[in-house]
Amino acid sequence: MAESNINGEEKLIAVARQIAKSLGHSNSMTDDIFNIFSNFDGRFSRDKLSPSSDTNNNTTSMMMPDTKIADKPSSAVATLEECLSSLDAQISHYLSFDRPIWLDSSDSSSFLECIDELIATIRDFAPLARDSKPLAITLDRGDDMLQSAIFKLEEEFRGLIQRGADSFDLSRDSSDSDSDGNFDDGDRGEIPVAHPVTDFNIIIDALPLSTINNLHEIAKRMVSVEYGRECSHVYSACRREFLEESLSRLGLQKYSTEEVQKLPWPELEDEIERWCKSANFSLRILFPSERRLCDRVFFGFASTSDFAFMEVCRGSAIQLLNFADAIAISSRSPERLFKVLDIYETLRDLIPEFEILFSDQYCVFLRNEALAIWKRVGDAIRGIFMELENLIQRDPAKSPVPGGGLHPITRYVMNYLRAACKSQPTLEQVFEEERERGMSGMSSLSVQIAWIMELLERNLEAKSKVYNDPALSSVFMMNNGRYIVQKVKDSELGMLLGEDWVRKHNVKVRQFHVNYQRSTWNKVVGVLKAENGGGSNANGGPNTRPLKERFRMFNSYFEEVLKVQSLWVVFDDQLKEELKMSVTQNLLPAYRNFVGRFQNSPEAGRNPEKHIKYSVEDVEAKINNELFRGTNSGRR
Repeated sequence: MAESNINGEEKLIAVARQIAKSLGHSNSMTDDIFNIFSNFDGRFSRDKLSPSSDTNNNTTSMMMPDTKIADKPSSAVATLEECLSSLDAQISHYLSFDRPIWLDSSDSSSFLECIDELIATIRDFAPLARDSKPLAITLDRGDDMLQSAIFKLEEEFRGLIQRGADSFDLSRDSSDSDSDGNFDDGDRGEIPVAHPVTDFNIIIDALPLSTINNLHEIAKRMVSVEYGRECSHVYSACRREFLEESLSRLGLQKYSTEEVQKLPWPELEDEIERWCKSANFSLRILFPSERRLCDRVFFGFASTSDFAFMEVCRGSAIQLLNFADAIAISSRSPERLFKVLDIYETLRDLIPEFEILFSDQYCVFLRNEALAIWKRVGDAIRGIFMELENLIQRDPAKSPVPGGGLHPITRYVMNYLRAACKSQPTLEQVFEEERERGMSGMSSLSVQIAWIMELLERNLEAKSKVYNDPALSSVFMMNNGRYIVQKVKDSELGMLLGEDWVRKHNVKVRQFHVNYQRSTWNKVVGVLKAENGGGSNANGGPNTRPLKERFRMFNSYFEEVLKVQSLWVVFDDQLKEELKMSVTQNLLPAYRNFVGRFQNSPEAGRNPEKHIKYSVEDVEAKINNELFRGTNSGRR
């Protein structure tokens, strides 16, 4: 092989020298042509091309005697044909193999040497063939040979990837990785792709190092003769399958937008959970590993590497993004908020990975699409809150809650907001641009929450008017108002809405308490007021009735109130005790005074006790034991 190279070079120099002599009509012109040749190729140095260097060159004397100019192109053709014939025999030998050439390193090395020599020969004679049709025709044969060799390289390239992928079963920590394009960093330990991963600080070597080196050598030849695009197509077709299989092992299925929207919500929840894991695994492990592998295989050819990486990852990346987009444009039912937040947070955290991996000219559309879909998911979250607002406003006020207890809408909204605010930083980010309501000193999320609370209060006020009894209406508002305040104080809602909001709503609850007391027990207490002490009866007139009759009235009112209100509900034990205490503090002193006056009055006679149905202690016991015994389900 070495002797063949030497002979070929001598013949080529001889042809170049003869051409210079033929075209140079003067010594200076010939010298200029020598300069052109020497600048074109290092083998055409001035020393080699000068006439003195070949006085004893038998090959030149044999090939290029001083003949007519018309004979010189034919000599170049003969030289080229001789070179091509020799190379054709060698290349054809390897093309006829019924096994992969790269199974034997000596065969693959020799085959690459033949291809390198063929490429060099074609490049050497290409400038000369522009003015010689016979030489151009002969050179076409060399191009055909090269194309056949490249097709073989393409086949070997594919086989190397497939055999390397078949042997894959490992991965390794990225701290041991070498991403600077060097290929001599030794073998690596690895772990299975499909195993659950919690540490994303790893890089997968999906192909053995020796395979990567061989692929690089093939890619280098193919790119050098402008077959880089074909090489990248072969590469991406093989590696794309690996990525798709990896995502499939993670449980991620391919769904169209329509299929996603038709999935029952419980199934979709599971799919979202798998999507989040798959997206993290892809952007933090799979895609970076493919980026690294592309850079190693196509080291030195950045554009080809970028194109190959785009072709490998595009399908899987689009599959991930399309699923997120389908969720973003699907139903905005409030129950979906928390899983949609998972998608939003996953995309948000992966945007830096998209920007690192997909920043070149071929991949930038994937980065832009990821940003756009992330924003659409944010729009979906705001849309879910709007749907929650609509749900509150549409909730009918037709059927009152028995006993004035907690309304389901109150429990639903407050527990919903408490759960949502566990993702407060994310929601702050989502609502960052929503400042149109402009409440001073409050974040946009705080404004949103405060607006929902206002809508809830309006809805509850409308519902309270369904009750015919004003006292029961007050109890209903007390129950729901107390529940709201407690849920705000015990969660992140308190920090969002602030102390002033809590103080204001505690005042409202106390006012409902006062309204309850006034609309129920003031009537009972009014019966007991002394006629000369400014008391009045139920009709607003002076209490001029006989004491015995007023006793009967008190007993009737008292028993009726207990009978009715024993069915009423106060869900909060502390509030219940506060209400009972306020009733006893208001009623018992007046009742005690009334009993004392009656006992000392002529109406009592000798045996006043027979007219007194309830002692002071009996009244207190009945209040404590019978008031608000109604049951309230779903207190949480």
